[in-house]
Amino acid sequence: MADADLFIVGSGATAFAAAIRAGDLGAKVAIAERRTIGGTCVNRGCLPSKNLLEAARAVWEARHPRFPGIAAADVEVDLPALLAQKDEVVRSYRHRKYEKVAEEIVNLDLIDGDVTIAGPHELLAEGRRYPARYLLIATGSRPDVPPIPGLDAVPYLTSDLLDADEPGRLTRLPSSLLILGGGYVAVELAQLFSRLGSRVTVLQRSRRLLSDHEPEVGLILRQVFENEGIELVTGAQVRSVDGDGDVVRVAAEVRDETRTVEAQRLLVATGRRPNSDGLGLEAIGVELDDGGAVVVDPELRTSQPWVWAAGDVIGSQAGSQMATPVGARQGTIAAENALLGAGRTFDARVLPRAVFTDPPVASVGLTDADANAAGHRCTCVATPLEFVPRAAATHRTVGVVKFVVEDGSDRVLGVTMVGDGAPEVIHEAAMALRFGARLQDFVDLVHVYPTMSEALKIGALAFTRDVSRLSCCAE
Repeated sequence: MADADLFIVGSGATAFAAAIRAGDLGAKVAIAERRTIGGTCVNRGCLPSKNLLEAARAVWEARHPRFPGIAAADVEVDLPALLAQKDEVVRSYRHRKYEKVAEEIVNLDLIDGDVTIAGPHELLAEGRRYPARYLLIATGSRPDVPPIPGLDAVPYLTSDLLDADEPGRLTRLPSSLLILGGGYVAVELAQLFSRLGSRVTVLQRSRRLLSDHEPEVGLILRQVFENEGIELVTGAQVRSVDGDGDVVRVAAEVRDETRTVEAQRLLVATGRRPNSDGLGLEAIGVELDDGGAVVVDPELRTSQPWVWAAGDVIGSQAGSQMATPVGARQGTIAAENALLGAGRTFDARVLPRAVFTDPPVASVGLTDADANAAGHRCTCVATPLEFVPRAAATHRTVGVVKFVVEDGSDRVLGVTMVGDGAPEVIHEAAMALRFGARLQDFVDLVHVYPTMSEALKIGALAFTRDVSRLSCCAE
């Protein structure tokens, strides 16, 4: 291949979005990947976790039917078979969405191996030099493991445990599992393993689960988790880890008392950090922040004019998120800016997000705390899902929908929903926020009855009406 117009390090959603756009523009593209093509989401993140979460939900509902008249079933879990079907789903999806797509991108060179920057406009991979007009860093992120005394001396798991190619993957269900962390990865995996049959304990530093969400979210999930037998230890400062045989022990300070928690296996789910090391970025003057994120300007250009960065590797700069659709959007923008000088920027004002627990969580825009910190005078109303006909009809009333509305203008600043279908419903709110919708716009929109999307209309009505006294679809 001749000199690359765009050399991309990484092969996940960010990298491929950039490569596809660059290919559309007639550019010569190179993608270098040292692990498996497809990145975190396909191989060890979003896709395998959602597959197994749905399987765990099926197990739970068989054992705990929601409807009177349906008897509970004694369902057995064959973990090796469950993991095998997950691996096949991953392989099939990776082939269709990455390997075949790569074959269809004209002038694309796939490079298997580690890459370092040899100098300005030059990359070194597997002993070969690759000249490049522009470089895009799309290396993603990895589990961030804190420096806990004794941790390196015991076997522990990270969120990479779902990767079929990971040496430390889980191959049998542990009788007990201790999870460090209270973010989205921790809570999803806690419920997953609990429902499959492990006794799960969650040990976290903050006072509530998902502490960056509305307070109602953590309160609801705490109740759900405790009802399902998951033990939650909040406000914990981990001091040390040790273990022997099939026992791992974690010593933590909880409300001024030292407590030791034991389990067969330990899972560290304390966040993620950018994959920016080992590339030689600092040697050519590319600026990194204290957390290892590549520093970029609003157009995703780094401190070196020929180097761009997008996706997880830039961290949470300017409101960005470590999320697959965010990275894909940024990859497209970075490719256009590098190759065309398009001058496009990434709009982080409306980024829907979801946590796939049961009930799931979804939100978009500002929380109550965010709005106040930004200087907005606002009113917030949280409406229980028991007032949503679809939730009542299907015995899925656990949850809430909460609106954050600016005083005076009635402009909706944020929406959070906990409840069945929340990750699907939230896109209506996201589109509304993108176009500056006001509270009355949610009321005026006719919703299909009965659907979970009605939660948004009912949540908006709750600002001015007692929704418990309304007939179906009434305003």
